[in-house]
Amino acid sequence: MVDLRQLEKDFDTIATSLKRRGVDEKLLEKLKILFEEKKGVQKRLEAAQAEQNQKSKLFGQYKREGKDLSELQKEVAENKARIAALNDELRTLDERLFEVAATIPNIPDADVPDGEDESDNVEIKKILEPKTFDFQPKEHWELAEANGWIDFERGVKIAKSRFSALRLTGARLERALINYMLDFNRNRGFEEVYVPFMTNAESLYGTGQLPKFADDLFKIEGEELYLIPTAEVPVTNLFRDEILDADALPYRLTAYTPCFRKEAGSAGRDTRGIIRQHQFDKVELVAITTPDQSDKLFEEMVACASDLLTSLGLPHRQVLLCAGDMGFSAAKTIDLEVWLPGQGKYREISSISNTRDFQARRAKIRYKDGKKNRLVHTLNGSSLAVGRTLIAIMENYQQADGSINIPDVLKPYL
Repeated sequence: MVDLRQLEKDFDTIATSLKRRGVDEKLLEKLKILFEEKKGVQKRLEAAQAEQNQKSKLFGQYKREGKDLSELQKEVAENKARIAALNDELRTLDERLFEVAATIPNIPDADVPDGEDESDNVEIKKILEPKTFDFQPKEHWELAEANGWIDFERGVKIAKSRFSALRLTGARLERALINYMLDFNRNRGFEEVYVPFMTNAESLYGTGQLPKFADDLFKIEGEELYLIPTAEVPVTNLFRDEILDADALPYRLTAYTPCFRKEAGSAGRDTRGIIRQHQFDKVELVAITTPDQSDKLFEEMVACASDLLTSLGLPHRQVLLCAGDMGFSAAKTIDLEVWLPGQGKYREISSISNTRDFQARRAKIRYKDGKKNRLVHTLNGSSLAVGRTLIAIMENYQQADGSINIPDVLKPYL
């Protein structure tokens, strides 16, 4: 959540930054009006409290002078009721401010480029040259059907559209990728954790999925639980409402989970294959750190995910997202896009984001800095989306006869 005190203090500057994220001017105007109303109530409250203090001091004087106290008591009682009413009004305004602020995205870093969508993102660099084929490369669904790796029809029969079943080497390779990714990340200094695949509403609020993105979540009927959309949610919320020891920071964590998303608003996009599924596997990186270390951790996480792709021999590029294309909680995001020769283009396989103190403020994750409690910075990123890595291997390692080679680093895992 944005810092309401900072927003109130420097409203115009922050509002200008939020407009870069596409925040509606009417919403910002609503916030400004609420701040002005709150300021007016606070002034009236302070005046009423000052009057109460002044009148309370008169009781002793009136007693010494033998004056009648009834009128003074009446005035004090009326003013006390006024103070209570103003406090109630102030609480209501604070609640309304929090409700509005909960739907507002993070403030973009200054070096995040302007833009509305992925067409305005900025390529940082390419890693590895795409392979040149002496035949027309196939897309992953063609290869999957030819090799029996993915059963699309039976996946739909078991569940519904955007579900699939992996079989034979496809199923084994999925498991191999998960284990390889976890080992790779652990060797880079990330502690492996295993977390629940369901979370409560408080956890989803803490990382920013609720209330704004409720429509994209699978809720468990009769329970206050949701299937997780990403391991970022349970892993970050391991520390929700805690005050951490600064000497223990940073925490570098990695976890495998399945992820569940309704893919609301994606109708008609990537309907073939497994690019966009309701259920998919992912290995996640999460970091919890002090503000002075967050930029360094961000670079480490980008390098870790990029080097993982390189170790698999997969050509990819790093892309700095523009303000309008970033996720809700992100202050800065670098996407990794892997080359898919069947499609003839780069496709997102990882997003690494620094959320600064945005999630920490919502989730109340702090650390002890001397005598003060300060908000941590949280970071997260895919390392990697397993299904999309499987797709990339299929398309980049395909042979003219339709068979698929396996990257050397994965052979011990098979």
